[in-house]
Formats: sequence, structure tokens, C-alpha cells
Amino acid sequence: MKLAAEKAVRCLGTMLKILSIAFILSGCSSSSHKAPVSDRGIVVNDGVDHHYVSKGESLYSIAWRYGINYSELSRMNGIRAPYIIYPGQKIFLKSTVKKITSKSKVAVKTVTSSPVVVKPRSKTSTTRAVVKKSPPLPAGGWRWRWPAKGKVISRFSSASGINKGVDIAGSLGESVIAAAPGVVVYAGSGLRGYGNLLIIKHSERYLSAYAHNRKLLVSEQSVIKAGQKIAEMGSSGTDRNKLHFEIRRDGKPVDPLQYLPK
Repeated sequence: MKLAAEKAVRCLGTMLKILSIAFILSGCSSSSHKAPVSDRGIVVNDGVDHHYVSKGESLYSIAWRYGINYSELSRMNGIRAPYIIYPGQKIFLKSTVKKITSKSKVAVKTVTSSPVVVKPRSKTSTTRAVVKKSPPLPAGGWRWRWPAKGKVISRFSSASGINKGVDIAGSLGESVIAAAPGVVVYAGSGLRGYGNLLIIKHSERYLSAYAHNRKLLVSEQSVIKAGQKIAEMGSSGTDRNKLHFEIRRDGKPVDPLQYLPK
């Protein structure tokens, strides 16, 4: 009896130790830090060499998402103006590089991926695109202007990579105006973290974006004048009423405060 009791006590002690260790490990696991989720920004395409088009996307919005110059993206995929793409189409984000090895030397040959064009399923398909000619861009000589009235509450940050533009405070429904003349190349809410978004093409080098709007007042392919009201300020995709404004030169974000009037 005594031996049985001692054996039971030892077993109980072992079980308590095991439970204590398990509790400590579970505590460590639950307190691990999760990676912070940024409000918006470029999706780094390291290790990603292609993208499948979703409904509502345009070549410009895909280029914007991955931080690629739209003209370079169109060249890699053999897509010419007016840059018509289709849902399900495979868009290459970079050229593929193949290495040919010999005994003496290593030869490197760059091969550009062949464009893949996905045609509409049928004449009755709901996803077929209507081919439109790109409207002509306005004449040059324009200057940038502020897209909204209000205080700048967040500035461009090239170091952290979190803010690719500036945030301008305002009230719900306030006017958002075009910072320069151009053509609307994207109008929608398909880019995560931007809410209701407009992208305007001003020249072959410059694009601008207007995010978090309550309502979009212009559509894709619309020719826009400088100072024209294009949207109503809101809080779509964010936590307060504000306008997030970006300028991109050759596909890369630049500080809008270097372009806007003092």
C-alpha cells in the first residue's frame, strides 16, 4: 500500500511539471508579436513574378500596387495603349533570367516573358471589356495645385515606406480637386488600404492618386481640368475623414510637398 501511494505521488508530481511547462510554452506563443499592418503602400514584388487580373483592375492600378512604371509593365507584357486587360489574364511583373552554364564560362541570357492574352469567354460574357481609345493628354505647361483645403497631418516618408504621400485633414463631403490636368486611368476601390481611389495620368512620367473618398465624381477615361472637383472627401479604407494624396514619377513615389505650392 505504501509503495503504491508513493508511486501515485510521484506520477502526480510528474504530471504537474508537464502541465506547468505546457502552460509556459502556450503563454510565450500567445504573446508573440505580430507583424504590423500598414495602412497602405507598395506591395514589394520580391519573389513574385506575375499577377492575375481581377475584375475592376487596370494596368495602371496593378503597376501602382507593385510600384512599377506602367509603361515598363506594358512593355514586358506586350500590351499597347489603351492598355486593355481582362479578368484572369496573367500579367508578368518582371523579366525572367535564365542562366546557361558551360565548362569554361557562364553565359547569362535575359529572356522577356511572352505576353499572355486571355480573350473573353464568349460574346455574352459579363467580363468582356469594351475597347476605347485613350483620350489625348492635355497640353503641357501646367503647375501642381493643392487637391484639398486642410492641414497636412501626415507627411511623405521614404525611410519607413509606410506613407507614400501626404494626408490632408478635412470634413466629410469636402471637395477633392484635381492637382493638375490629365486623364482618369483608375476609379475604384480595388487597392487595399486606399478606399475609394482615383488615379490621374498627367503625362508619360507623372501620375497622381486621391484616396479614402466618400464618393467618386468622375469615371475612367474622363479628361480632367486642373482644379476640377473629382471626388468628395471621406474615410473609406481608413479611420478618419481625410484625403491621402500621392504623386508618382516614372512609377516611383515622390514627396508631394516638393511639387505643391508653398
